[in-house]
Order: sequence, then structure tokens, then C-alpha cells
Amino acid sequence: FKDETIIIYIFKTAFHRSQTLGYRNGYAVVRRPTVGIGGDRLQVNQLSQADLDELAAKVPVLTYGQPRQAPPAQFVPAHVAFDKKVLKFDAYFQEDVPMSTEEHYRIRQVHIYYYLEDDSMSVIEPIVENSGIPQGKLIKRQRLAKNDRGDHYHWKDLNRGINITIYGKTFRIVDCDKFTQVFLESQGIELNPPEKMALDPYTELRKQPLRKYVTPTDFDQLKQFLTFDKQVLRFYAIWDDTDSMFGECRTYIIHYYLMDDTVEIREVHERNDGRDPFPLLMNRQRMPKLLVENAKNFPQCVLEISDKEVLEWYTAKDFIVGKPVTILGRTFFIYDCDPFTRQYYQEKFGISDLPRIDMSKKEPPPMKQELPPYNGFGLIEDSAQNCFALIPKAPQKDVIKMLMNENKVLRYLATLESPIPEDKDRRFVLSYFLATDMISIFEPPVRNSGIIGGKYLGRTKVVKPGSSVENPVYYGPSDFFIGAVIEVFGRRFVILDTDDYVLKYMESNAAQYSPEALLSIQNRIRKQEAPAPESDGQQAEEDPGVRDMEALIDTIQKQLKDRPCRDNIREAFQIYDKEASGYVDRETFFKICDSYQLPVDDSLIKELIRMCSHGEDKIDYYNFVRAFSS
Repeated sequence: FKDETIIIYIFKTAFHRSQTLGYRNGYAVVRRPTVGIGGDRLQVNQLSQADLDELAAKVPVLTYGQPRQAPPAQFVPAHVAFDKKVLKFDAYFQEDVPMSTEEHYRIRQVHIYYYLEDDSMSVIEPIVENSGIPQGKLIKRQRLAKNDRGDHYHWKDLNRGINITIYGKTFRIVDCDKFTQVFLESQGIELNPPEKMALDPYTELRKQPLRKYVTPTDFDQLKQFLTFDKQVLRFYAIWDDTDSMFGECRTYIIHYYLMDDTVEIREVHERNDGRDPFPLLMNRQRMPKLLVENAKNFPQCVLEISDKEVLEWYTAKDFIVGKPVTILGRTFFIYDCDPFTRQYYQEKFGISDLPRIDMSKKEPPPMKQELPPYNGFGLIEDSAQNCFALIPKAPQKDVIKMLMNENKVLRYLATLESPIPEDKDRRFVLSYFLATDMISIFEPPVRNSGIIGGKYLGRTKVVKPGSSVENPVYYGPSDFFIGAVIEVFGRRFVILDTDDYVLKYMESNAAQYSPEALLSIQNRIRKQEAPAPESDGQQAEEDPGVRDMEALIDTIQKQLKDRPCRDNIREAFQIYDKEASGYVDRETFFKICDSYQLPVDDSLIKELIRMCSHGEDKIDYYNFVRAFSS
């Protein structure tokens, strides 16, 4: 048999086991297998009778030992176990009313609460509006005595359909809530059937419909008062009094009381409006719309107007959103109302469309500030600052531009375009300051010319001819080139030549200049590089002073050829020459010479200083520097 079993298992290929675990209605259940491993037929009982008897006689204690005793349940105090668990009973008690002809007793309904956590009780009476009886908490929460022996009420003493006496008052318990019913039934208490709550006869009498009276044919003012009590129509209106002197447009609130057809006008105060806080413009009163012919001279300010003097009074239909209404000589324009007023007009008059009218003040378009005409003094930007603020501020400057172009000056040699013959030989030095875009003009003095030289124009911005006062256009670096005509306050200057720094600046900033300006510079460079033509005739006579100075400069250059060149002397003089005039005072001149260790005690240099002197306190450093430059 064993060999057959081994042979069967050798040739067997399926070894799966059947499912013994499953779920039914959401719970895990154990099922007994119906087939064996691999689907083989399962024997009903594979154990012998001896094995079954041995298993039946086997005691688990011998195998597993004595079972352990389960630990006792954890102690939970009553105030934790019964926290927020309250039994509620519905009850009532009867109260005598000795001094009343309409009622002899009164039924008062209460709720009895029993707190399980400390066996305390409280009695609370629901508050009834306009009852005239102090209601609410009749007995505050406490343990209530059941008898004279000092016993207290327990939840086992409470049931439906019984009477309990508390402080001399007998309460009849008629019912309880669902939680109370479940709790008492779980504790084995059989509850009595619920009873019907007793009703107060006087309260039920008051609930009966009132007796109907036949109203008279005239209008019933009492019915109007009772029907429309506390119903007020609210309208938002404005009174435009701007046509009169010192008049203004003010907002008001018009109240129309439906209960007695009276009108009230209230003022709307704004913050800091400067007016006394009077709440009412017109007190609540009936307003006449049409008067009788004979009542026009009626003294309204002394006597009250009656129906005899009035043909028609103002009613609710006279106040419509979007239409004016005249009250006491003032015309109010109604532009909005509240939601209750809209609903009333829709139900009463069938007017459903009462849109709100926008009465907000539209800001006038900003006025363009017009500057007064330029008077010619100072810069236009400086003069315009007096029109922008009470305390004028200096115009904003381009600080980055000033820092990058500090001490950078473009100098030009110019002549004055004038029909006067004496002005043809005059020469001027135009200095353009890149840091501030300002121009200064200096006229080198010429001996025996009859014209006092010196400063011709201080630093200032010059406006191009043809530009408007509102948008002035000033001269820029691109406007200065050889052959250009510069108009300065009615004077026309023609540029004849430039210094070397202008040539370098134009070369590095060629994009700023026009082709005409670049061509003029190219022509100047060609003339400098071209050799001087030989003259067959006698050369023009030169000024003896100029010829002597040139010879003296050549002599000094030959004498100082072994010493290093000092090309930066000119820049030192230009720092102190703020107006770019080409002259410095004598004290500054000798200070700079000492700083560069120039041999001013030499006889040739002393003669050069004498020839470059202008007056008693000025020295021309242009020609002086030529003797020391390369």
C-alpha cells in the first residue's frame, strides 16, 4: 500500500489545497474542506477509533498547564462613566390663582433633569413670551430630599405616570426622552405608558380666534396701525442746491411710515463735514400735497393743518425711485431705496423695476498745468519749479552722468558772425561741459584791440533756436563741429577749430555725430598732416611778439630736452580753471609749478612767464605749457 501511495505521488502534478477561510455578512468564517490536496476525494474519517478515544480522553491541562485567570476589569468612577449623561422627564404642576376672575388655576409645564454622575436634579420651566411669570430655572441643580428621613431621589424612583413632591410642589411626570427610556429599560425598570401633557385652560382660551367685528364704512385707522406697525419705507435722496450762492449737493434719508402715512427726513452726516450733528431735517409728520384755494394763506407755522385745508396728502405712491418730490419747498431727487421698499412696491403697485441711480460725483478731468511764459532769467527748469510747489526744489540731476563726465570739457575756437567790422577779428573759446550740458564762452584779451576780453558768457544751458518753451531742446555735443553755427541768445558763433580732446571724444563717440561733423574733422586732420606749400614770394610779416614767444618756446624745449616731459601739467591747470578761460591767477600758477618742480628761477622761463602774463594777476597757461609738453 505504501509503494502504491509513493507511485501515485510521483505521478501526481496538482497539489493545490481548497479554500477554508471566507467572509459572510462582513464576518470571517471557517469552512471545512470538501476535497483533499490536488482535488482528491477526502476520507470522511481518516482516524481510527483508538485514535479518537485517545483524543477524547486527553486533558488539555496536562499539555498546556493551568489556565491563567483573566485580569479584573479596570475600575471606572461614576463621574467618568456617567459624564454628560442626563435623564430628562416632561412634567407639570398645578398652581392656584386666587385673585383672578378669568382663571382659578394655572398649569405650568416643566422639564426635570436627573444627572447620573452625581445623582443631582434640576427643574427648568421653558420661557413663554409675554407670560408675565418669572420662568426659567425653578430649582437649581442639587440632590433633592425624598422624605423627612434624609433620603434623596434616585433614578430608580423616577418613572412615567407618577407624582413626586419637591419642596412642597407636586410634579406629575408624563413622559421622558428616548435616552431615558433606553437607560431605564436596560436597568430592568418597567416603564409606565406615557401620558398626555396637561394644557393650561387660560392659554388655550387665548389661542381661540378673536371675535370679528363689522368695521364701519370709513377707513379703519386702527387696522392700518395694527397691520403696518413697524413697517417703514426707506428712500435715499439728494437735495441739489448748487444753483444758489454757497449751495451744495447733500444726501438725505426719507422715511415713510405705513402705519399712519407720516414722513420723516433725516440728514446723512459725513466725517469732518463741518456741520452740527442734527439728526433730523424734518420731524415726523403728515405732509400735504395739495391745499385748498383758501388755505394758501393758512398760518402753518402756528396752527396744525387738518383735513379741511388739504385736498391731497402725500402717500406711498408719490415716492418713486428716479423721480423728484417737493417737500416744504425743497425738491428731493430719489435715487435708491432699501430691499423692503422694493418688495412692497412690487406687491402693492406691481412695480418690479426700481433700479438704483448712480449719483456719485464724477471727478473732473485733470486740468493741464499751464506754465507762465518764460521771462528769460535763469534756466527754464529752475523757473518751472516755482509753479509746482510752494517751496521750490532744485531740478533733479543725473548724478551718474555727472560722475562719469566730471572735469570733461570740450573746447572750441569760434568767431562771431556779425556785420560789424570790428567783430570779425574777435575770437572766442566755447567750452561745453559734458557733466551738466552747460556752455561757457570766454574771449581771450587782445592788446590794443579796444575790446575788454574775459568772460563773455557764464555756465548755462543754451536752447536751440526754434524750440518751444514747454519742451526746450538744448545744445548737445553732436551740435558742435567745425563749421557749425551756434546761436547763443541772439548771437551767432561759427566754430573754426577744436582742441585735441574733442578729436579723441568724437573718435570714441562717432555714433553721436552726423556725417557732416565727422567730415569736418577729417578735413581738419588732412590739413594738419599735409606739408606746408613753399611760397615764392615774401612771407607775410608776423607779429613780433608772437615770433619772439615761439622762438623762446623752442629754446626752452631744446634746453629741457634731457628732462622727462610733463604732459599732465595742462590737466593740472585746467582743474583750477573752472571757466575754461585759459588763465589762472598768479598764486595758483606758482603753486602748480612748485608741485611739478619747474625751474621758474631760470631766466628763460622768467621771460616766458612775463610774456604770458595778462594784467597783474592773470597768466596764460596755454602758451606756457607748450614749452614743457612733448
